[in-house]
Amino acid sequence: MPAAPAVTAPTDTSAARGPLVSWLAVTALTLGIFSIVTTEILPIGLLTAIAADFRVSDGTAGLMMTLPGLLAAVAAPTVTVATARLDRRLMLGALTLLLALANFLAAAAPLYWLVLLSRVLVGITIGGFWSIGVGLADRLVRPESAPRATALIFSAVPLGSVLGVPAGTFLGDLAGWRAAFLAMGILTTAVLVMLMLLLPPLPAVRPTRLTALRALLRGARVRFSLLTTFLIVLAHFGAYTYVTPFLGEVTRVGPGLVTVFLLVYGAAGVLGNFLGGAAVARRPRATFGAAACALSGATLLLPVFGRSEPGAIALLIVWGLAYGAVPVSSQTWFARSAPRSPEAASVLFTASFQATISLGALAGGLVVDRASPSAVMMLGGATAALMAVTVWRHRAGRAG
Repeated sequence: MPAAPAVTAPTDTSAARGPLVSWLAVTALTLGIFSIVTTEILPIGLLTAIAADFRVSDGTAGLMMTLPGLLAAVAAPTVTVATARLDRRLMLGALTLLLALANFLAAAAPLYWLVLLSRVLVGITIGGFWSIGVGLADRLVRPESAPRATALIFSAVPLGSVLGVPAGTFLGDLAGWRAAFLAMGILTTAVLVMLMLLLPPLPAVRPTRLTALRALLRGARVRFSLLTTFLIVLAHFGAYTYVTPFLGEVTRVGPGLVTVFLLVYGAAGVLGNFLGGAAVARRPRATFGAAACALSGATLLLPVFGRSEPGAIALLIVWGLAYGAVPVSSQTWFARSAPRSPEAASVLFTASFQATISLGALAGGLVVDRASPSAVMMLGGATAALMAVTVWRHRAGRAG
């Protein structure tokens, strides 16, 4: 999931390679992020089908979201520190290969525990690839083009929700959920070939050390940024992981229509990303707080108005707009809280974000198994409301 990019010292490879090859390398890196994001959240659209196939509960199936986040949280600092002096091109290739193997394993798994094992491999890939890869734009293109290259790389995050998950869900409806993972394995293999052919050698520079991470945690602004991000991500993924069971059991829409609903949600998320990005530069606190309020309202109202298709899709649009603004808001706020330690901040942010995804999916699973999909929506809304109150109280305290 999204995090502030790790910063590496610029190494101009674009002059010798030419602009076309340089931008093709950026495109390959973007497709790598797209593959990771899509693979991570693909089970959301296939949750009910996978649970039925292995005869497990929806909450147990939600472990497919819990494990990658947990492993990514561990892998972000571990992989970054342990491979600090290795060529980043080779590391990205190794991690992409691991992702391809994970998708093929999920597609062929005869037992549910093998599916969970594949999700462990996904988590390792997420933590390592995000921490290493998303800050490489300034080493692939000329300095004046680095902002556009970075924006292109980060566009893979909302596209994973808009295109990847609905397409995977649609393919799962047509040919079974295993076909979706098989398709992702094939795509990831193609991305691996592109990365190896198009990326130049990228020797490691400015290695991150554990002492820098520990020092960062001592800052009050960093800790507050972690708290607010924890609450909003917990609220979102605690509820969104189980949106497919909600639409099936409460709204009572068929599998094909669930794909349409997820596509509409994803499109709203892209719009929210752009709107949030434009607003957060001027008013980061207000943007973050407003997103939390909208997310809270949408999820709290879903059990009431989400029983009809028009009500559900309207609230999913509000939800998508709200959460679309969350990654860019939290990323901006976190970066401003640690302006002198961008690489360490990236690793810490990635670890905390992914750990919260894991906790959200786990908490939502416990609620959905013991209560209902409606209860998990209300819990998510209450958590988002708590985050909004935290932001506004902090603002009032600073004003006073």
